[in-house]
Amino acid sequence: MENPACSELLIESRGPVRIVTLNRPEAMNAASEALHDALVAVWQYLAEDSEARAVVLTGAGKAFSAGGDFGHFVELWEDTASRRKEIDSAGRLVREMLECPLPIVAAVNGPAVGLGASLAACSDIVLIAESAYLCDPHVGVGLTAADGGAPTWPLLMSMLRAKEYLLTSARIPADKAVEIGLANRVVADAEVLDEAVALAEAIAKRPPHAVQTTKRALNIHMKRAISGVIEYALTEEYASFDTPEHRDIVNTFLQRSRARASATS
Repeated sequence: MENPACSELLIESRGPVRIVTLNRPEAMNAASEALHDALVAVWQYLAEDSEARAVVLTGAGKAFSAGGDFGHFVELWEDTASRRKEIDSAGRLVREMLECPLPIVAAVNGPAVGLGASLAACSDIVLIAESAYLCDPHVGVGLTAADGGAPTWPLLMSMLRAKEYLLTSARIPADKAVEIGLANRVVADAEVLDEAVALAEAIAKRPPHAVQTTKRALNIHMKRAISGVIEYALTEEYASFDTPEHRDIVNTFLQRSRARASATS
């Protein structure tokens, strides 16, 4: 399979560990089309790497991933073909991560919002920096929470907590993320990547067949649980781009952003 690495998604080999880095630090690693496509493709590529035994997923700069781009939402209002492609791609990303046989350790080095929160939820082990937080803002911007929160969060925390955080779009600080089950442990900001790599290296030393088949067995629970949920939620997310509430929220945000930019120029 062709290497999906590009300027926006870096793949570094460190012995049997592959470090995958979202590399749009100027945009807080928000998902461009190129970055999202590379994220979908990278898991099968790594699965075919006969020397790889574990993966670390992190973000460049101060963020893990800030999620979507409000300006891009406007483009999707009229370009329904691109909207369909992105919605389908979001579902594929979840499935590809769950199907990847290699254990994935997320080093959440900063804010993990929207896509970032989904990537963390689909990882196998999550280390989160002290200053980082998780947030699924879909409902807050008038969109159905589809590709991460609604299908996966009820499997990681209680249903009541999942409903609260998804319906309010509230930020989840690092210590709270560990408490409710969205992360394994909090790590000092400067140490989160090194600790994630060390953990991945320790797992990489264990018998690969046992590691990979155990991960697959565990993920059968997740795949069975999200089946049907993610298809429904993605269908509704596609439709929610057409709601007046979503468009009003996005337009208001963009107007305020332009006003702030004018005031500081």
